[in-house]
Amino acid sequence: MTRLVSIIVLAWYLICAGGVGFSEELFGAQHYFDEGNASFNEGEYKKAIEYYSRALAVEPSFADAYHNRGLSYYRNNEYDKAVGDFNKVIELSGPESRIYNDRGLALLKMGRYEDAIHDYNESISLDPKNLDAYHNRGIAYANTGRYDEAIQDYNKVLDSRPRDVNAYISRGVAFVKRGMADFSKACGMGNKIACENLKELSE
Repeated sequence: MTRLVSIIVLAWYLICAGGVGFSEELFGAQHYFDEGNASFNEGEYKKAIEYYSRALAVEPSFADAYHNRGLSYYRNNEYDKAVGDFNKVIELSGPESRIYNDRGLALLKMGRYEDAIHDYNESISLDPKNLDAYHNRGIAYANTGRYDEAIQDYNKVLDSRPRDVNAYISRGVAFVKRGMADFSKACGMGNKIACENLKELSE
């Protein structure tokens, strides 16, 4: 057996015997990142998480892999893990409007409305044209009973995106809930008409 053939055989043996760790180093972080993106686009979020985790095992400072794994965790309803990954992106890459918006979404799902509002404020401060952050902040405001502020945010979205159906729905819900709050207060003061309107809105 020639020296060249021996080297080839030895290399093949190391690949076969080296296990997952050697394989990950062989393919590289970008390979696993791309596989993760393909799985994410197919809606296979658990599989995507596995690929992004492999990418991070090879390159622990791969900010985009943390971001996309965070989005995968979010889609898989693992909101606390999503927040952890978005925190890591901010640590590695610095403040970005889209990351604060994404982290705000996870916080919103966790019921941490004030923390979500803080992140949307940061997102808007970094990019005043980020209409998604306005819409999402409106949802957070509405969940804390701050309907007027929510409606202002929905108005901001609709000024620039007048065909945004979701913004119309969100604003409509905020108007109804604000009305119910007013009717409830008036009903508590003994106004029968307010009580009737409250009952009608509640049905």
